[in-house]
Amino acid sequence: MIETLPPDTPVIIGVGQYAERIGEPGYRTLSPMDLAGEALKQAIADCGADVAGKLDTVAAIRQFEISTPNATAPFGGSDNPPRSIARRAGCDPDRAILEVVGGQGPQKLVGELAAEIAEGRCGMAAIVGSEAISTALALMKSGDTADWSEEVGGEIEDRGFGMRGLLDKTLIAHGLVTPISLYALFENARRAARGASLDAYRHEMGELFAPFTEVAAANPYAAAPIAHSAGDLARVTERNRIVAEPFPRMMVARDQVNQAAAIILSSVEKAREAGIPEERWVYIHASADAKELSVLERPDLACSSASIAGVETALETAGIGIADIGYFDLYSCFPIAVSNIADAFGIAPDDPRGLTLTGGLPFFGGAGNNYSAHAIAEAVARLRDDPDGYALVGANGGFMSKYSTGIYSRRPASWEGRRRWRTVPECEDKATVIDSYSGSAVVESYTVIPSASGDRGAIVGRAETGERFVAVPNDESGLARLREGEPFGRRISVTAGEDRRNSFVFSD
Repeated sequence: MIETLPPDTPVIIGVGQYAERIGEPGYRTLSPMDLAGEALKQAIADCGADVAGKLDTVAAIRQFEISTPNATAPFGGSDNPPRSIARRAGCDPDRAILEVVGGQGPQKLVGELAAEIAEGRCGMAAIVGSEAISTALALMKSGDTADWSEEVGGEIEDRGFGMRGLLDKTLIAHGLVTPISLYALFENARRAARGASLDAYRHEMGELFAPFTEVAAANPYAAAPIAHSAGDLARVTERNRIVAEPFPRMMVARDQVNQAAAIILSSVEKAREAGIPEERWVYIHASADAKELSVLERPDLACSSASIAGVETALETAGIGIADIGYFDLYSCFPIAVSNIADAFGIAPDDPRGLTLTGGLPFFGGAGNNYSAHAIAEAVARLRDDPDGYALVGANGGFMSKYSTGIYSRRPASWEGRRRWRTVPECEDKATVIDSYSGSAVVESYTVIPSASGDRGAIVGRAETGERFVAVPNDESGLARLREGEPFGRRISVTAGEDRRNSFVFSD
């Protein structure tokens, strides 16, 4: 027994996951709240003691269907998700939180609630989230219906959407608002920096993600447990079509999942009172939150310096280096979310430690804003069998906009007199963004987005005086040049439109 730890030291005492796949034995058509309730029950059971009545805080992660102001839950939902989930597991917490949008949410909440435990303002807390998108889509396709609405009432701390400052208004004016289109701009900027052809770069992305598929294939909670070669992932076919250049469908997050995960944190004192075996405890050595500039304000579209700074801060706080990490789960909604961190810290795609614990968002499943709860659950499971190891979980939100990093170990970590939950200062070096532009410029990045109504193309350009802007090709020949895949650095002539949409033609 570790007697010298301060009683308010935060520890993870339980984790739980739950998933169901349509058509498989045991499939129950569970709602998001039902799935989350099952995961919370699993986390309580994982503690090795009944802590349901001891949870004073339950924090819920937003489902995608309640993540934007205009989103609609097709079968209704709960008026108080954290309390709906808590009741399914026999909990009645004093405090109920509904977190802001973003995949950083579960990891950020671990740091926040751990700090509250360390300060004596919380004793035992659960973080839980779920998605039932696969079931919802199947019901709508079949014409069946369900009633997932429920009114439980009670107090709730609804933190809102938290989306302010993520996008530049000129992106909205040019129709670039989806994660796929914006990450494509980042990915092509990285390709330009590496001087890689489109085919070579697609294979490089396949080499990065092929090991992820092998992990997913062995994970019982994975939505797509099938191993693929790098060539399979990179090869463009009717089934593996381009969704936004340079991404084939299999290289982007898979949101059609039925998955849930939960994490339970406690003070050492409360854990001992509840009789939680110490071999179940995992310590939070560091948690760092970083916020990036808006998409176009970033000096370099090919990377997120804030995400990198967040990982650096977490390592510094934990007092270790990247070589000390034995287990990684780097958020993988798109390849660049992984390569951004791997590039910065010299981690090769074939590093024997691996870059995912779950199998990654395209293969394990992109369980909405809650994916990193699954990553943390897997990290805890690995560390329980490795008392000297360290795990790093990188959780990404928005458009590489919000990044939360956690470092975990069975090695004790006291929070007394130490700030182990830290926020990274925002970068002050910003690119100048203009909405309207006419004149000569060069192409910085681009994407082409196929659709049934016709392909759409767009570029990010730099004006002669250095300002950044967005424009679309003004004719089919310009779109055809973008399809060729090598517009970087090419000179264009830009015309500002009355609707704040800039158009361009290639000058050479």
